[in-house]
Amino acid sequence: MKKRKKGGGGGGSNWMDTYGDMVTLLLCFFVLLYSMSTLDQSKWIMIVKSFNPDAVDVSQIADETNPDGVEEMVGAVEADAFDELYESLKAAVDDASMNSEVELFKGDGYTFITFQDNVFFDGDSSVIKQDGMNVLAQFASILSGVKDSVKEIQVLGHTAQADPVIPNNPENDRVLSCERAARVAAFIQQRTEVSPDKIVPMGYGQFRPVAPFDTPENRAKNRRVELLITKSDAVEHSLEEYYQMMNRTSE
Repeated sequence: MKKRKKGGGGGGSNWMDTYGDMVTLLLCFFVLLYSMSTLDQSKWIMIVKSFNPDAVDVSQIADETNPDGVEEMVGAVEADAFDELYESLKAAVDDASMNSEVELFKGDGYTFITFQDNVFFDGDSSVIKQDGMNVLAQFASILSGVKDSVKEIQVLGHTAQADPVIPNNPENDRVLSCERAARVAAFIQQRTEVSPDKIVPMGYGQFRPVAPFDTPENRAKNRRVELLITKSDAVEHSLEEYYQMMNRTSE
């Protein structure tokens, strides 16, 4: 009687198990490659922006057939950030307890801010007060977050006619409003990442009033500094049109 050989172990089809495992792994590998080839760019941009809010150059994931696609999506993210600008600025005003001295308006493609004269300046001075510096510093920091979607920041200086009947001295009136606008613009420029060429100071003197000059209360309303912040793709309007839109909003 012949002895059986040891070590044979039977199961001559074990190689098929190994082959099946290899094919399964290859299938998983190709599925992974396919899923990477159809990466949702908008979700990827959101992930990148969450780690680095200032990131704008994520062109590594651009589609070869549409190299501008990612840039367009980044622009959409920036636009969303601009739309949230009003809420961020309002929160800064609330924190500073300056709701009675600062008014904010939000419209299609713009945010308009009015600071009463006493927020920034004393009397006929053009030197910014410390309280004014504090709120401006917060505003400048917030504006840095939407620097790429800001078209322009207009800083508008206004005075009031001291005598209801007699106009102000033209030189004093014009110079004071221009100096105040320029000082606010310079302060913002030194503390924000918004390009300096987008920050434009203008002095209107007494000639863009929002109230009559008949009472001290109305004259106080006219002594003000305004910030008009427009979005890069927004339609530009005249100052009078912005005033009209704000009046409709407040009604």
